[in-house]
Amino acid sequence: MAYSQSSQAPTPPPATLFLFGASGDLVKRLLVPSLYSLFRTGLLDPALQIVGIDHVSGNDESFRRHLADFLAAQADDPDAEAGEIDLEQWPDFAQRLRYIQGDFTQADTYRQITRAIQASPTRNALFYLATAPRFFADIAERLGDAGLLQEAAEQYRRVLVEKPFGHDLASARALNERLLAVMAEHQIYRIDHFLGKETVQNVLVARFANVLFEPLWNNHYIDHIQITAAETVGVEQRGNFYDKNGALRDMVPNHLFQLLAMVAIEPPAAFDADALRSEKSKLLGAIRPWSMEEARHNSARGQYRAGTLKGEPVPGYRDEPDVDADSNTETYVAIKLVIDNWRWAGVPFYLRTGKRMGARDTEIAICFKPAPYAQFRDTRVDRLESNYLIIQIQPDEGIWLDFEAKRPGPTLDLETVQMGFAYEDFFALPPSTGYETLLYDCLTGDQMLFQRADTIENGWRAVQPFLEAWKDDPRTDGYAAGEDGPPSADELIGRDGRNWHQVGRQRPGTDREQAEE
Repeated sequence: MAYSQSSQAPTPPPATLFLFGASGDLVKRLLVPSLYSLFRTGLLDPALQIVGIDHVSGNDESFRRHLADFLAAQADDPDAEAGEIDLEQWPDFAQRLRYIQGDFTQADTYRQITRAIQASPTRNALFYLATAPRFFADIAERLGDAGLLQEAAEQYRRVLVEKPFGHDLASARALNERLLAVMAEHQIYRIDHFLGKETVQNVLVARFANVLFEPLWNNHYIDHIQITAAETVGVEQRGNFYDKNGALRDMVPNHLFQLLAMVAIEPPAAFDADALRSEKSKLLGAIRPWSMEEARHNSARGQYRAGTLKGEPVPGYRDEPDVDADSNTETYVAIKLVIDNWRWAGVPFYLRTGKRMGARDTEIAICFKPAPYAQFRDTRVDRLESNYLIIQIQPDEGIWLDFEAKRPGPTLDLETVQMGFAYEDFFALPPSTGYETLLYDCLTGDQMLFQRADTIENGWRAVQPFLEAWKDDPRTDGYAAGEDGPPSADELIGRDGRNWHQVGRQRPGTDREQAEE
């Protein structure tokens, strides 16, 4: 659901939103700015209350002041995801903010929550678990023991869970079992902020609202599909977390599999939560489970070394803070998958993600089979290039089509040209964290952009063979910062006679092209 005023979206009903882990980065950098954006566009009920919960000493006033100081410091930061904060409007928003000092493991904390709900004008409550993953199930169980998850006819209770949803198939199953033991599936909102991005949601619209595309969206016309999430940043301050997880766990079963599902699902019967999530679960369940040997053969792992980015030297992964000096954790992963259904039989999917790559680029590249060559056998054209449809998620959000055209002149020479749609040319895109849409949907009870238990488990089931294969062979190939991955990734796709689509390829008329001129 778009959150701009032009969408004429209805205001959600009043509720109290509890933010567990209120002193953490997620709350101050993303959640509160996103709620503030909804407030400024008139999409928060006047009675909505926001209650931070943490063990850090504080009260309502110190909580408000802490957030105001942080947002003021961020106001001039061009990389701040939420954009500028209008501090003149801040006091009106800040009156909604409350604070409970309490330990997640202590019964008194939940008694304070109960009193806060009883004092509010509504009994609706949402509990956002913006904590370390090890607390997810414990907090949910304590909410259940305190009777805080019981719903009534005019009273909802919802729990919002951040990724990661487990670290392998067994832990994902265990987490789902514990959550579902104290609440129903319709009360659980498993958040992947990637799905809040407008261009991710537009994948479905591009496919199913345009008759031009869907008839070609199958193995008769598509040769292969590549999904890329390239980052120029390193692990920053996440070394302790990242070194225990790596690129595969951090990105593939959530972000990349969500893009895979969007681009590959069958048409849902309706655009509602049940229909769409059922198709996603079926799609991920149709990924062929590789044997350990197949998983090893169909994957590549890399780790960035010291190198140069944008003309500046950057350290290698093992020199980053809180990273083991002998670490084999992958900062780059490429895998090949196949989907065993009629639509995609014989079409390989290549997924890759990495840090410290040459450009920031998240895209879906759909490569069509080349046209028959017979008509050109007596011309100067020696081969026909494949057409690509590029769905650009970030940056330069849009859709681009590469196709062949005749180069001007007396002879028949072909050249690949580009035709495209850039979001910024048609729509005013406000600064967004991606959380605005998801928070709004939580408040309205729309689960379409949230993952169901079976979808989570099907994703981990497809990833598990790679995890098992790498236990026996934990080596990672090095690549210099600023490169687009290790040579083994090129070998992975090259064995099939294909090449990776260029990372960070400039698009005509975009800011990226202008910046590079």
